[in-house]
Amino acid sequence: MKNMMERLNAGEILFCDGAMGTFLQDKGLKPGECPELWCIERADDIRDIHRQYRQAGSDIVECNSFGGSRYKLKHYGLDDRAAEINQAAAAVAREVAGEDQYVLGSAGPTGEFMAPLGLETEENFYDAFREQITAFEAGGADAVIIETMTALEEAAVAVKAAKENTKLVVMASFTFDPQVHGGYASMMGVTPEKFAETIIEAGADIIGANCGTGPDHMINVVKLLRAAAPDMPIIAMPNAGMPVIENGQTVFKETPEAMASKAPLLVEASANIVGGCCGTGPEHIAAMKKAILGN
Repeated sequence: MKNMMERLNAGEILFCDGAMGTFLQDKGLKPGECPELWCIERADDIRDIHRQYRQAGSDIVECNSFGGSRYKLKHYGLDDRAAEINQAAAAVAREVAGEDQYVLGSAGPTGEFMAPLGLETEENFYDAFREQITAFEAGGADAVIIETMTALEEAAVAVKAAKENTKLVVMASFTFDPQVHGGYASMMGVTPEKFAETIIEAGADIIGANCGTGPDHMINVVKLLRAAAPDMPIIAMPNAGMPVIENGQTVFKETPEAMASKAPLLVEASANIVGGCCGTGPEHIAAMKKAILGN
């Protein structure tokens, strides 16, 4: 299998998976249950999800590890099993990926704030991300995506922990929201331009955006990232449209056909890796890939 960065630098478009949470709920994940523990206790269900995305044409298998930091696992009394759970997440994905797909460990926010905004230290954040990301590598991952981030300090520490302790390809992805007076920023007020500058300096190999918006806004965000980082590969993983509330539930209503009609615009905006976030499934990924590649 060719090196991921070589393929991207040669101009190839790669495709990532879509949402994981929707699948888990359909398979019976209950409120208050740890999704990442399924990589050990219900590994066959996780393999099935990965297979469905593989059949849809994804090049990159994203692990069921988003909330796998010791901080998040502590809510379930599982913080002492962080390395075990994250290694299992990568190993299950590797089984499905075989030798012709890349395995991508997913590391989401800790849910805590670094001093002076919060009580946590940079050292504690670094150790938690190091523990999680080295476990991905031990389980057979090729890359890590530090995703759905909103705070620069946390994302930068995670990137450094990955670069200094593994040989993985390191992606970093922020969540940007449209602002009332124009432009885009994270919940912590970080613009795409500032994100790109800081995360590239921290050592990321690939930058991008996920969640927060549907493909319409994501196209604009990718353009801003490209202007700020002319030579960096960019990953774009939009939601299936903007969320709406129906009967007390958050739903994403953009169809595979609707997302496919906009997918080529993501590539025109300079996205190098295309996938999906909340509300997307294998049908969305397959339709987007067909629309971009024309087959």
